[in-house]
Amino acid sequence: MIDPTTEHESSPRTGATATPNPNLEFVVIPAGEFMMGCDVGQDEEKPVHRVWVDAFEMAIHQIRNRDYALFMEATGHPQPKHWNDPEFNHPDQPIVAVNWVEAVKYCEWLTQLTGRRHRLPTEAEWERAARGGHEGLLYVWGNEPPHAWPEYRRRWSGEVDGPRPVGEDSPNAFGLYDIGENVHEWCSDWFQMDYYSRSPARNPRGPETGQRRASRGGSWRHQIKVSRCAARSSIPPTLQYADYGFRVVRDV
Repeated sequence: MIDPTTEHESSPRTGATATPNPNLEFVVIPAGEFMMGCDVGQDEEKPVHRVWVDAFEMAIHQIRNRDYALFMEATGHPQPKHWNDPEFNHPDQPIVAVNWVEAVKYCEWLTQLTGRRHRLPTEAEWERAARGGHEGLLYVWGNEPPHAWPEYRRRWSGEVDGPRPVGEDSPNAFGLYDIGENVHEWCSDWFQMDYYSRSPARNPRGPETGQRRASRGGSWRHQIKVSRCAARSSIPPTLQYADYGFRVVRDV
């Protein structure tokens, strides 16, 4: 599904429009329950527990430079680091070096623009979406290690100087591209290592307070570029890193 908005004059930087026309494409992630976490993962991924997640819609791509440019043009928001770096500024590369606060501001802008609430996913929503309806698999594609997966080898076997343009390879079973790779994706939750020991069984949203915000997915600058579906990470919400981006969700 695509959110249509008003057409405007073209912008050379975005390859799209000079004023808001984001045209983000979403897929429905159906309501359901799944086993969240991983018995063979890190301590913060345990215990494995059954979680119910209500239906929601998730953007099929990480937010791209062309998408974020529209937000900056409409709001006057400053450019992030690396904006003019040729390793990071292709219009279809994911936006990077955006901190958690800025990602939330982008969501708030989309909400005001479209009249539908846009937000960052919870950790539970992200993992539900990444698993594509399959239970217990280590990676989006299955249990094979990354270097045994043909698309991983094709995408990441050469020299890597930044994130790849989004959507170059096959989507997962829910139709999501690059889920688990390319850039870390901010989640809405505060991060707590032992949260799973007391997480609610329905729509968990993380602890009430914290010092670090949760993130999911792999990174172009890690030795292994893709993460396991259950792998968790976190950094303080004001930090800006060249391998951190985000994708958005909206309520059904």
